[in-house]
Amino acid sequence: MTFPFASKNGALIPYAEAAVPVTNIAYAYGFGVYESLRVTDNVVFFLDQHINRLITSAEMIGLAHPFSPETISQSLRTLVTKTLGTYNVKILLIGAARPEDVLLFMLPSAPLFPDRKLYRDGATAITVHGRRPFPKAKTLNMLTSHLAYTKAREVGCYDALLVNEKDEIIEGTRCNFFAIRGRTIVSPPNAEILDGVTRDIVLALARQHNFAVEEHPINKDTLSEYDGAFLTSTSGKVLPLRTIDDFSFPGIPTTIHELVKIYDDFLKNYHNP
Repeated sequence: MTFPFASKNGALIPYAEAAVPVTNIAYAYGFGVYESLRVTDNVVFFLDQHINRLITSAEMIGLAHPFSPETISQSLRTLVTKTLGTYNVKILLIGAARPEDVLLFMLPSAPLFPDRKLYRDGATAITVHGRRPFPKAKTLNMLTSHLAYTKAREVGCYDALLVNEKDEIIEGTRCNFFAIRGRTIVSPPNAEILDGVTRDIVLALARQHNFAVEEHPINKDTLSEYDGAFLTSTSGKVLPLRTIDDFSFPGIPTTIHELVKIYDDFLKNYHNP
């Protein structure tokens, strides 16, 4: 899939011109925030939620900028009229010494969708000790996640799960993690994780379908106490996990397959607000 246009500071530009100079110190130091949104034929999924999180992430790291939510929204809507199909758009807000010099890029990209069989059989993951800096902000400082993800792919796993010093699972490298017991979904404590947009939508839908939701630490040594586990993300949606390190769940519980269908049905009926 090719993309003719990107957006820079609200203006359409040829995709090849969406570049950051190597002399940009803010970008080199990871002083920026980003979002990845799903688009299907001009329908932008959860635009307001993503923009709100972008603005909040910038505030958390002290990144002052001149872009209002309305400006960002209009720029994105203009961009997506130029390309049909299903793809992602990455919004990059790159800091600067002066707010007026901050850069706002929007780049369409082909998403890396999980293999369809993983929704049936479940994905595999390893655990890696580490934390993202500023866990509540979606920053450009992704080195911890990148190294963990690379390690996972080297051993043939779908993703890595970051764990803290207590061996408690925090989140995936680009996704949120959950365990499930019966109809109770358990999330790691909110204070330690990114507030994923897909996460929030899935949990709201789950509550509407008679699931309970709890937040408490999930030690990797207690996985056998749960029926299963799953991940949520923009591209992966609701993805079952079958194996974590050397532990495998007996199968994918019907409750997770139910959540997969609930979220897929919601996306099919979603319209731009």
